[in-house]
Amino acid sequence: MFLSFEGIDCSGKTTQAKLLVEKLKELNHEVLFLREPGGTEISEQIRQILLNKKNLKMTQISELLLFSASRSQLVSEVIKPALAKNTIVITDRFVDSTTAYQGYGRGLHHGGVKGINSIATNGLMPKRTFFIDISVHEMLARRQANRQETDRMEMSSEEFYNKVRDGYHQIAKEESSRFITIDGKLPIDAIQEIIWKEVDGLLPLGSEDQR
Repeated sequence: MFLSFEGIDCSGKTTQAKLLVEKLKELNHEVLFLREPGGTEISEQIRQILLNKKNLKMTQISELLLFSASRSQLVSEVIKPALAKNTIVITDRFVDSTTAYQGYGRGLHHGGVKGINSIATNGLMPKRTFFIDISVHEMLARRQANRQETDRMEMSSEEFYNKVRDGYHQIAKEESSRFITIDGKLPIDAIQEIIWKEVDGLLPLGSEDQR
């Protein structure tokens, strides 16, 4: 089973992904947790290029292709082999990030982005995608509270992030059977409960039978 977590920065998606990984491991499931971009030697090198604040001259097309190249390497080298061994794969971001950030945020041609996404993933898509939704105002408040240092992508404008969030909502409408939208301002344990209820129903055996 392949699951992904999506959302704008500081939404809590990484926290929720890790909590789900821990829960599944407690029930003796084989689980692989990955972040994007990254996850392979080549993909991690691409990550450094993408997030480096010195690379402000990077074009939007170059950004799109680099994210996609990193994903292509991750899919072929790690995700598909893991799924073939019946490992549950959980990713912190996947192809929907490219659609939201580069397609809607950067305003690149949606048909072109969709085509590149399909090539990079070789058609592989998550069984479920958990979209942890917060407003851009909430994102900025959390970032300030955490005194978080920003990378090249996080230096983008408030207008950009509003477009990204709108993009996620549009994807959620178009992919309603896959996308699970969750209010990111709910307590952490409440969000975790919503996610687990969905995941538990997808497992071959319910959580009670795994104990």
